[in-house]
Amino acid sequence: MQGRRVGTAPAAGFLNVNQWHLTQELSQEISCATDEVALFAALEKATALMDFDHFALTYDRRGLSEPGNLLVHNYPQSWATVYNGFDLGKADPVRRAGERALTGFSWRQLEHYIPLTTGDRQMLAVGRENGLADGYTVPRHLVGEASGTCTFVIGCERDMPDYVLHCAEIVGATALAAARRISGSKPVDPRPVLSERQRECVLWSARGKTAGEIAAILGISEETVVQHLKNARERYDVHGRQMLILCALFDGLIGFSDIFDWWTPA
Repeated sequence: MQGRRVGTAPAAGFLNVNQWHLTQELSQEISCATDEVALFAALEKATALMDFDHFALTYDRRGLSEPGNLLVHNYPQSWATVYNGFDLGKADPVRRAGERALTGFSWRQLEHYIPLTTGDRQMLAVGRENGLADGYTVPRHLVGEASGTCTFVIGCERDMPDYVLHCAEIVGATALAAARRISGSKPVDPRPVLSERQRECVLWSARGKTAGEIAAILGISEETVVQHLKNARERYDVHGRQMLILCALFDGLIGFSDIFDWWTPA
């Protein structure tokens, strides 16, 4: 691969010929990575050629302790120490925004996706102090299996290379696919199986209905509804209504549209 940078900005929404060829070359090299070391090297090269300063890729399988999680990055050591030392990943606004995005987004767009708390703003400010001024994050989610992000970052006193973001989108998506393969991703453990009645009770519970209201809607007794929900919790090995609903959403047993399409704000 030629060591050429992306070059000048194309017309809005398009890649010029050089950018298109470079995108293909970078994606091919990343796709050929067979382990973390090769993936790191390919991403480091892609980051430089796309005129970014740093990169970070995370791939998290279902459950925080699942084997197969992957993290490769070349962030400044000062930031990595702070991020890991204070366990900031659980409160990362970029991660939360990624859960609301269909495509890549720059950090300056975070408030288009999520409300930023005082803690979020402080975290972003500390990142800037450690050389992470702005970034472009490509998210991917496999419901019930894993989630991941690939981020390209610029340092302070630099402008985001907006003209290369289409390239970054493709390269980031390719990198996440490679991470899934390298991590040895395999089908998750069999999901709990709920009966149709149990699923209906969980759905109406997610819509905010009480056991009595669900009984009236489904034409069964309240005691039967209570038993269906109890059995569903046991199959998921959870103890509360909220966690049962979360598990059902995570596994795709019910969908957000099942809830929000039915619910109309006052």
